[in-house]
Amino acid sequence: MRILRSNFTFIISLLVISALLSGCNSAMQAYKDGVKKFDNGEYDLAIKGFQKAADANYEPTQTSFFIAESYRLSNRFKEAIPYYKKALDGGIVNPEAQFQYAYALKTAGQYAEASTQFSAFASAPNSPKNLQERALREVEILKIADRLKTTKLEVELKDLPLNTSGAEFSPAILGKELVFSSSKKEKIYKNNGQAMLGLYKVNIAEDPWQTQGTPVLFSKEIFAEDANEGSPAFSPDGKTLVFARGNTGKKNGTADVDLYLSRNVNGQWTPPAILPVNDSLAWDGSPAFSRDGKTLYFASNRAGGAGGIDLYRTNMDASGRFSKPVNMGRDINTAGDEMFPYVAEGGKLYFASDGHPGLGKLDLFSATRSQGIITIENLGLPFNSPQDDFGLVFYEGLRKGFFSSNRDGGKGDDDLYYFAAPEEPDSTTIAKKDDPNDPMNPKNPNYVNGKPKVVRYFLAGDISENTTPSQPLDSAIVNILPDTSDVPIAQVFSDAAGKFGRHPVEEGKSYVLLVQRKGYISKREPFSMNGRTIPPIFLTKVLTDTTYYVSVKLDKLELNKTFVLENIYYDLNKYNIRPDAAIELDKLVQILKDNPSMKIELSSHTDARATDAYNMTLSQNRAESAVNYLNLKGIDADRMVARGYGERELIIPNAKTEEEHQKNRRTEFTILSY
Repeated sequence: MRILRSNFTFIISLLVISALLSGCNSAMQAYKDGVKKFDNGEYDLAIKGFQKAADANYEPTQTSFFIAESYRLSNRFKEAIPYYKKALDGGIVNPEAQFQYAYALKTAGQYAEASTQFSAFASAPNSPKNLQERALREVEILKIADRLKTTKLEVELKDLPLNTSGAEFSPAILGKELVFSSSKKEKIYKNNGQAMLGLYKVNIAEDPWQTQGTPVLFSKEIFAEDANEGSPAFSPDGKTLVFARGNTGKKNGTADVDLYLSRNVNGQWTPPAILPVNDSLAWDGSPAFSRDGKTLYFASNRAGGAGGIDLYRTNMDASGRFSKPVNMGRDINTAGDEMFPYVAEGGKLYFASDGHPGLGKLDLFSATRSQGIITIENLGLPFNSPQDDFGLVFYEGLRKGFFSSNRDGGKGDDDLYYFAAPEEPDSTTIAKKDDPNDPMNPKNPNYVNGKPKVVRYFLAGDISENTTPSQPLDSAIVNILPDTSDVPIAQVFSDAAGKFGRHPVEEGKSYVLLVQRKGYISKREPFSMNGRTIPPIFLTKVLTDTTYYVSVKLDKLELNKTFVLENIYYDLNKYNIRPDAAIELDKLVQILKDNPSMKIELSSHTDARATDAYNMTLSQNRAESAVNYLNLKGIDADRMVARGYGERELIIPNAKTEEEHQKNRRTEFTILSY
C-alpha cells in the first residue's frame, strides 16, 4: 500500500512538472510570436501574444515594455502608461523607455508626473542626446501648460452623429459634401486592429451640427481593399483630389505611404496616379492645396528635415508638373512632427504639431507672417486637448468648420467635430481690438509692452580627456566653423577647468567645433541651432540671453592605440564599400585630415563561420578596399597599411547569435606613428 501511494505521488509530481514545462514553453512561444509580430509592425497582434506571456509571468519586464511600445506605435499612448511603468519598475535598460513613458503621461494630461519623468530622463547619463534636448524642452512647455489652456475664441464644439467606434478623421469640403477618412473596409489593419481606412462622403445639413443620411463610399475608382486611404485634399475648383494611400505591407514600415492624384473628368474620378514628389524611402501624407490651387503642401519624414515629420510645399504648373519639394523651414518645423496643413481664406496656414508648445500630442496651430516674422500660435481650448487634435478645415467663412480629435468623451478612436463661433455685431471693431499682430496687444507673443522680444544665443562648453573618470583639458584650441566651410569664424581656448565660451551663435544655423590639443587626436563635434529657438511664448522680457553647452572628449594620441569603426558592414562574402560604410569611412577621412602626421593600420576582422584561409583572404581584401577608398578621398597611401586578420582575433570566441558574430566582424584602425 505504501509503494502504491509512493508511485501515485511520483506520477502526480511528473504531471505537475510536465504541466509547468508545457506552460513555460507556451509562454515562451507566445513571447517569440509577439516579437515577430512587433518586428513586422503588426502591433495589435503583437499585444495579444505578449499578453499571453505576461499572464504566465514570462520575461515580465521586457514583455511589459513590448506591450507599451506596441500601444505607442499604434497611437494608443494612454493604454501604454501602466506597461511603461511596470517595465521601468522592473529595471528595463532601454534608454528611451522613460522618455516615452513621460510623453504618454503628457497625452493623458498628467502634467506634473510627466514633468518629473522628463526631468529624470534628461539627467540620466545614458539618455540619447537628441531626446535629452526634447525632454528639457518638454519640461519648459509643461511649465506653461496653464497658459496654453487659455481659450482663444468663444467656440462651441459637438461631435458628429456619423462618428463610430472606429476612426473618422481628416475632413475636407467638396461643395456641400463632407469627405473624410473612415475605418470601414472589410480588411483589418494589423497595426491597430481596426478596419482599414477608405474615403467616404456625406451631405452637410442646413444645420451642420447634423449630417444628412449615412456616409457612402466616395468613389469606386478610389478604393483599394488592401490599403489605407486617407487625408483627402481638393483643389479650389473641386476637380483635383490628392490623398494618401499605403500600409499595404508590400514595403517595410511607415515608408509604405505615398501621395496619389485623381481628377474629376465628366463627373467621374480617374484611377489614382502616384505623385512624383513622393520619396520612396519616406512617409508622405496629409496633403493640402493653396487657395489658388498652384501650391501643394504635404507632410513627410524624408531625410534632411528638422526631425520627425516636416511640412513641405511644391508648386504645380498648368500642365500638372510639380517642382522639387521645399521644406517650409525651422520656424514651422521642429524636432517633433508637423502634419495636416490647411490654408484658410486670407492665406493663413493651420497645421498640427507635437513639437511646438502644446497641451498633449498633436495640437492645432496657426502660422502668420508679418514683416518677415512668422508667428506660431496655439489655438488653445476648446480646439486642443492632451490627445491628438488635427485636420482643421473651415466651412463657409472663418467662423465654423470641422476638425479631428481622439480626445476623451468621443465615440471611438478618432472622431470628427464641428465648431462654430457666435456671430459678432461689429467684427471690424473687434478684429482691430484683438489684432494678433498689434505690438500693443498683450496676447501678441512677440512683444512686451510694444517692444519686440529678442533672444541672444551663445555657445560654451568644456573639453576633457576621454577617460573614466574624465580629466579636464586646458589650453585646447576650439575652432568654431560654419558647417559649410573649414574657415573658422572664431577661435577660443579652454581654461584650467577645461571650459570655454561664450561665443554668439545664430538661430537656424549649424556649426562644427574643431578641437585640437597637443598630444591628443583632433576631433570635430557638430552643433546645430535647429530646433533650439525659444518660442516667444516662453519669454517674459524684452531681452533674454541663453547659452547652450557642448562637452567634447578627446582621445590621447598613443602608439598602438586601436579604435573600432562603427557600422562598417559588407555584404556576405563581398568586400566592396557599401554606401552606409562610406559614410563611416568619411569620418575617418576627416580624422586623418585633421591629424596630418598620423599613420595608421586599417584592419578587417571576420567571424569564424568559414575556413581560416578563406576568412584571411576576405578580410585582407576588405581592408585593402577600405584603404583604397580613403586614398581616393585624398589620404596619402603611405599613411596607411591594410591588414586582414580573418578570425584570428575574435572578441567573442564562441559566438552563437548573429549579434555576437557581428561584433567579431569589425573594422579597426590602429595608430602606428605620429
